[in-house]
Amino acid sequence: MFEVQLKAIEMEKRNSFLDYLLLADESEEIVREYINDGEMFAMLFNGQIIGVAQFIFLQDGIVELKNIAIIEDYRGKGIGKLVIKEAFGLYKMKGLNKMLVGTANSSIANLAFYQKLGFRMDEIKKDFFKKYPTPIYENGIRALDMVMLERDL
Repeated sequence: MFEVQLKAIEMEKRNSFLDYLLLADESEEIVREYINDGEMFAMLFNGQIIGVAQFIFLQDGIVELKNIAIIEDYRGKGIGKLVIKEAFGLYKMKGLNKMLVGTANSSIANLAFYQKLGFRMDEIKKDFFKKYPTPIYENGIRALDMVMLERDL
């Protein structure tokens, strides 16, 4: 089991984490729209940055997991699950009551991952990914719609 430390990233340093964010969101233009919103954390393992997670705050006590990205060598080891579970506790302590996350209709592994963490499908934003400059394909499926999932904290 990995012991991962989360470290808050100061606003003025966020742009230096752009390459990490682009591991999970392929459009730099879209990432730049939210990079300065909410809270961003670096994931550290043995002092090395292995990923980032960004959360933004919405109305009515809702936090959205906007981006979570882990470098390839550390994926599939339970780190993402650990970070999200830690965020559940953190934001519940801060008085928030719900977490949202969105993923592409084509991201079958992501859909399974979030449901295993207790998220439930809530909304579909049709044609969300049509605004991306280059079409995205995963699992032989074009990413067109954003599937929004939610979980009570």
